[in-house]
Amino acid sequence: MSVEVVHWNPRRAVAARFGKLVPVRRPVNNFGDMLGPLIVDKLVERLGLRPALGAHRLVAVGSILRLAREGDIVWGAGANGKSVDKPLDVTSLDVRAVRGPLTRDYLQEQGIPCPDIYGDPGLLVGHLWTREELQGTRPARAVTIVPNLHDFPRYRRDPRAVNPRSPVWDVVGQIASSDMVVGSSLHGVVIAESLGIPACLVASETEPRFKYDDYYLGTNRDIPRVAPDVDSAIESGGAPSLEWSPRNLIESFPRDLWT
Repeated sequence: MSVEVVHWNPRRAVAARFGKLVPVRRPVNNFGDMLGPLIVDKLVERLGLRPALGAHRLVAVGSILRLAREGDIVWGAGANGKSVDKPLDVTSLDVRAVRGPLTRDYLQEQGIPCPDIYGDPGLLVGHLWTREELQGTRPARAVTIVPNLHDFPRYRRDPRAVNPRSPVWDVVGQIASSDMVVGSSLHGVVIAESLGIPACLVASETEPRFKYDDYYLGTNRDIPRVAPDVDSAIESGGAPSLEWSPRNLIESFPRDLWT
């Protein structure tokens, strides 16, 4: 009697001094990939739902469609730009919503029906929590850099940067404390925009554009200019403001998995 909220969090070998790997494996704990279960739990609480009979899998938040199994329910997840040239290993999914139209196109090309209901569930953070409660007692920050997991070494020495592998609520709290957020972390941008904070995407050295373009198109906006560096991002003032309603995404939530 449970709903498993699928999310990506593999264990990887730990690097000791001088980069040598040691025989210890720890979860990656990338904050954006940890949001799914937290958002679902909060929304279930807000809607006053209880677990239904049977075991179910819900694929939500992140570029994790490749983690789906036959018959899984998809709500707000997206395709991964590193593998959109390959078919999924499943032929039947119950899709309620996806991150954006690029993911919808990817699914439909494989014969998997997908409604035109878009939105990354990370956008619900500002609907489910207030900025004040997320910030807590943290001091205000003019600019916070939230890099993609793989881009973080490039910013490690910048005091404005937040390690995306820090505890989820610490990263979210630093975002909530900021006047502006820049960086290559998609969910750094998503969480900031959900809280009404200007955000600008900085070009990633490792990630394809697919997930970023998918997100912006899914929020009814043209794809904004991507800044080549932090200084350019700050100067830009952020992407066009978010004018997106959570209504369709919330209404598409699979309440039938609960009672």
